Amino acid sequence: MALTISQYNHIMRQYEERQTRNRHLHEQRLHHIYDTVAGYRALDESVAAYSVAQGKKMLAGDDGALEELRDRLSRLADDRAKLLRQNGYPEDFLQPVYDCPDCGDTGYIDGQKCHCFRQAEIALLYEQSNLRQVLEQENFASLSYEWFEGEALSHYRQIVEKCKNFSSNFKTIYQNLFFYGTVGTGKTFLSNCIARECLDMGCSVIYFSAAGLFDMLSRNAFRFQNQEEMSALYSDLFQCDLLIIDDLGTEIATALTLSHFFTCINERLLRKKPMIISTNLSLEDCRNRYQDRIFSRITSSFEFCKLTGPDIRMCKKVKKNASQN
Repeated sequence: MALTISQYNHIMRQYEERQTRNRHLHEQRLHHIYDTVAGYRALDESVAAYSVAQGKKMLAGDDGALEELRDRLSRLADDRAKLLRQNGYPEDFLQPVYDCPDCGDTGYIDGQKCHCFRQAEIALLYEQSNLRQVLEQENFASLSYEWFEGEALSHYRQIVEKCKNFSSNFKTIYQNLFFYGTVGTGKTFLSNCIARECLDMGCSVIYFSAAGLFDMLSRNAFRFQNQEEMSALYSDLFQCDLLIIDDLGTEIATALTLSHFFTCINERLLRKKPMIISTNLSLEDCRNRYQDRIFSRITSSFEFCKLTGPDIRMCKKVKKNASQN
């Protein structure tokens, strides 16, 4: 798992908020019992007083003091539980309150991430990937071959198999994919299928349309007051487990944003962080549109997947209209 620092800190702040909330809840319950259950406060105070007294005996060399303390504390615990029962409260009413009793709301058990931390990771990664709602519909389980036939079907099956292998080997084999082809042939859908698999494995995924990415880079390039925010953004772009850039070629490119784009690609290649790029442009159009150093990085480091066949979106629209008539 490779959470960014900001993502990790966000989750740990949630744990701190839980601990604070539950500590206050415990204190409220304790004060309520003190106010309503006669004798309970005295029992609590006797625990502290007796512990101090026996501690002094142990320091003085009394070998039996520890065993006496254990026996007395056990009897006092029974007395407090009995007092709670007699007043209509469960025996564990004043036990520490935790959202996750397994880790005590620390997020870790014996130095390993608790199952609750794992769930927090996955929830956060889905939220920050900008893909949650889309991936409920677009995933390998909903993938269909009904729009393809003949050679196009065979070719599409091969690419789907590549995508499934990319997903299943994601944590062990470093790869980059470049989807290109005509409009509506399933490039974005396959990117989303992979994103769903990676997110379900707890990997961090960041999705940008090319237009959105270039616009963000352009708007923030000269906003010096946002340097800390930009630094965090670049850290996430460079470090997230998977970066998806969709619809390359739809953006408004300038020399400055192309320079940032190159830096993003180059940094991820150097760090061996996987990427998926999709475009409706032909390879010749990509070569003409982007700087040689960008295109050479792509051609040397990505596996190319050309998608052909019908415009699936148009086919679905025609089918839907036909069913309504």
